[in-house]
Order: sequence, then structure tokens, then C-alpha cells
Amino acid sequence: MKIALLGYGKMGKTIEKLALERNHSICYTTSSGVDVEQLKQADIAIDFSIPSAAKENITSALQAQVPIISGTTGWLDHYDEVVKTCEQENGSFLYASNFSLGVNLFFNLNAHLAKLMKGHEQYQVSLEEIHHTQKLDAPSGTAISLAKDIIDHSSLKDWKLVDENEKTDKKTIPVTAKRIENVSGTHSITYSSVVDDIEIKHTAHSREGFALGAIIAAEWIKDKKGVFSMKDVLNLNNL
Repeated sequence: MKIALLGYGKMGKTIEKLALERNHSICYTTSSGVDVEQLKQADIAIDFSIPSAAKENITSALQAQVPIISGTTGWLDHYDEVVKTCEQENGSFLYASNFSLGVNLFFNLNAHLAKLMKGHEQYQVSLEEIHHTQKLDAPSGTAISLAKDIIDHSSLKDWKLVDENEKTDKKTIPVTAKRIENVSGTHSITYSSVVDDIEIKHTAHSREGFALGAIIAAEWIKDKKGVFSMKDVLNLNNL
């Protein structure tokens, strides 16, 4: 495949390295605006840009009839608009808050645990995420996805970003976000009671897991039409 990289920072460069190893080519890179004529040369575009650029990048690709996947977080207020554009253009779009194959398996584990814990009101759930200091949004998109999955499968109503040890009401998930130098990403969900804790945790060791997942998603979506997620790529919808 000929790949356009919209966002050519650390993640973009990691995707480039792994894509070349998988015998793909990089036909266009940009970190500031999109040249539509160059974009049209691509078989697929991969967006790992910044929140303020993501909507324009994705829309440009869809209007150019180039399938696009995006791993940029912090722009989801515009998600429904992008879905509408994709449908209008009969395009191909896949968004994931996290492309790591392990994290997407972790999403399913988290949802299943939330189902198991429903009704056990003696447990208070909390969520912690840790990322590198260059990450612009907090909490992470992955943390928000995890919180939403817990809410969808429990009696909880909302989540709230809090300082460490800050309390919330019983129907709200407290989410703690920490920024530490050279951390690729850690997400922990803990159910605490007076007598015990139950914890699940995912720890990333490098960016390569995210980059590989993005390339696999790009390979999967190339000849498809519609709006998809990593659940479709990994065939997790019926688990």
C-alpha cells in the first residue's frame, strides 16, 4: 500500500519504520496542513496529528476518496460530523483511541469485568492513566473509552477527572491522569472494597505496539466502505 502520514511526529515516524518493514511505501507526510493532490496518490491515510488538526485531516481524506484511520485523541466533539461526511462520501473511516492490539483486548476484558461487578455495590471503581509529558490531552482517549465501557455495562452514570485521592459520588468514576517523562502509557482499573481490591492493568512498553496496530487496521480497511472500529478489525464484536 501507498500510505500518507498525516502527522509526522514520533508516532508517524514509528509507523513509517514498521510500514516499510511490512513492504508498504510512504508516499506523503505532513505535519502542517494537507496537500490534497499529494494525498490522492495514497491508497490509505493514517492520522496521528494533534486535536486541532484531526477533523480537517480526516475530512480532507474522505473528500479525496482516500480511506483514513485516525488515532488522534481530543477531537471527538466533531466525531459525528466526520461520520456524516464519511457516509456522504461513501468513504472509509476507522477511529481508535488506542490501536494497540493488547489495549483492544483489554477494552473487552474491562467491559466483561464491569458486567461481573454490576450489583456488587460494596466496590468503588477508579481509573488511573499515566502517559509521557508531551501528551496534550488528559485524561487520555483510552481512559475515556475505558470509563465509557464501564458506564455502559454498570449502574454508574458518569466519569470525572480528579486529583489523586479526590473523592466522587458513588455513581461517578474518578479518573486520575499523571504525566511522567518517557512513559508510553499505563491504564489501571481498580475495584476497591473494605476487604479487598480487584485490579486490571495494561502497560505499554513502546510506541511500536500502537504503530503496528494502526498498520494492521490500515491493511484491513483498505478495500472496505463504512465507519469501523478496532473491534471490527479484531473480530471482537460478538465476544
